Amino acid sequence: MYKILAKILPRKIRKAYSSLMNYSNMNINPDSFVGFVLFFGFGLSLALTFYFGKLVKFNLTLFFFAVFIGLELFVYFWLLLSADAKARFAEKVLPDALQLMASNLKAGMTVDRALLFSARPEFGPLQDELNIVGKEITTGKEVGEALEGLTKRIKSVQLEKTVLLITAGLRSGGKLASLLEQVSKNLRQSTSTDEKARASIMMYIIFISVAIIFASPLLFALGSYLVEVISKITATIDIPETTGVDLPFSISQVNVSIDFVVGFSIIFLITNCILGSLIVGLISRGKVKYGLKNIPLFIIISLIVFFIVRNAIKGLLGGLFTFS
Repeated sequence: MYKILAKILPRKIRKAYSSLMNYSNMNINPDSFVGFVLFFGFGLSLALTFYFGKLVKFNLTLFFFAVFIGLELFVYFWLLLSADAKARFAEKVLPDALQLMASNLKAGMTVDRALLFSARPEFGPLQDELNIVGKEITTGKEVGEALEGLTKRIKSVQLEKTVLLITAGLRSGGKLASLLEQVSKNLRQSTSTDEKARASIMMYIIFISVAIIFASPLLFALGSYLVEVISKITATIDIPETTGVDLPFSISQVNVSIDFVVGFSIIFLITNCILGSLIVGLISRGKVKYGLKNIPLFIIISLIVFFIVRNAIKGLLGGLFTFS
């Protein structure tokens, strides 16, 4: 049933899910997984729509589609971040793995045995991938072809470039042990340069994060309470239709609902957190997707600060503004 349900989605989307599942080491049929996600998302969205529809009055159809799309995007981004976490860990331990392989080759081991003996538990997911590559070489596959297969299971640009350098060196007749040592050295230098670059922009990341989760909620809390006070003050003033004095300004009642102001503030803060998280990810690691994991934390902290500051201001200044 799930496989049939998955056919609803375009082939391009199903292929994207399949690639991410392969990168995440999920040994499940892609169509079955996509069909299950669609079925589960539809059922959960329907249940949430009926539940919240009894508590709050809103457009049920719009809410249903919003929840359904949100759940589907959540699963997709979860797979994306899972594949990315595996790639980043592999990039972290790759220089050590290459150095160990080079040492094994210098000790007189064959290429397949050097790979198999380089697969250490501390290498995490890279250990399984090295075992697969070593076994493929043992069964007769060429070293370059086996290493290229590694890039199809780990989504890493750095790993792709490393494999490309190794295969190019092998084809040109270079010694594999010396080549692995040089690549390992270059990767360590590149990692050190990246860490220095991140340290230099850390101040910008901190500034943006503070502005998103503290400054914006504080200003919106003050602004929303100010609108509430002004609306109550103007509601108690008896404003005559005509006066004998021409004033350079006019006074009228504020007809904006405080519920609308609070709702607008919440929507703006959530949008601000989403865009700010993506900017932080782009600045810190060079790609927008690295900021996805910060979105829930930013939204939660921002809304908590908003309501705490708003209630604190009402508690402190509420006695100064009493209206009959």
